[in-house]
Amino acid sequence: MGDYALLAVAVVAVSTSAPLVRAADAPTLAIAFWRNALSLPVLALWLLARRDERAGWRARSARDRRLSRLSGVCLAAHFATWIPSLSFTTVASSVALVATQPVWAALIARQRGEPIHRQTWVGIGLALAGTLLLTGVDLSISGRALVGDGLALLGGMLAAAYVTVGGELRQRVSTVSYALACYATASAVLLAVCLVSTQELRGYEEGTWLAIAGMVIGAQLLGHTLVNVVLRSISPTAVSVAILFEILGATLIAQLAFDETPPVAAWPAAVLIGLGVVVVLRSDQDADADLVDPGGLLT
Repeated sequence: MGDYALLAVAVVAVSTSAPLVRAADAPTLAIAFWRNALSLPVLALWLLARRDERAGWRARSARDRRLSRLSGVCLAAHFATWIPSLSFTTVASSVALVATQPVWAALIARQRGEPIHRQTWVGIGLALAGTLLLTGVDLSISGRALVGDGLALLGGMLAAAYVTVGGELRQRVSTVSYALACYATASAVLLAVCLVSTQELRGYEEGTWLAIAGMVIGAQLLGHTLVNVVLRSISPTAVSVAILFEILGATLIAQLAFDETPPVAAWPAAVLIGLGVVVVLRSDQDADADLVDPGGLLT
């Protein structure tokens, strides 16, 4: 299966996250902790079962280990800022602001000296327009809402940092080695946050544990881990734009699971987001072609 197909599977998988969070009767940051922590035994068993993975784990440089921990901190901080934002501002505002992730990913890439094509910015603009159309965002100017908006915006920045660091590491480190180190760090940070904020970590009903298990299998192991797989060949900016489809996917899943009527703008928004993703991915491919054949000599 090609990396673009894997990216599509990842987007479908992460789209299940929000509906499952809604179905789980547990504190949201505790859910974030468990979805990271419960993925660790699976990844650890996979690493132990494969000699090449064990060798790759031991061969990681000190810098790779530091960057893996940094990525885990960014992932945990993303959860710890965006999820609480929903308590301060509207869902529409929170979703729209965290969806600025591809803008920050592109700016980070530019800051690192990577060229960002005009076509990429056009694609980002189309995808964000689709997001705004879908959410019908109406930003409030109340003090409480501004706190939530700021947290959601910070969550988008941290998500961009997470995929950017992952994109660099995936050029040298295997998916399992990177994901295991990253999720372990994220679990440790989220556990500390949960303990400090006295969030209940156990005693849930069976349905809640089943929802958390669904998140581990779907959003975490299939979603986030496949995102880390495709970062070997697809830029963090393009991956960030594609993940905007999560908003539409979660809306449609909510319709099936909770009989919620999707907004009238859902399908036009899907078209805009889809166009944006296609434009950015094509720009990504053109950039790769320029690197392979900068003089245009291939026939």
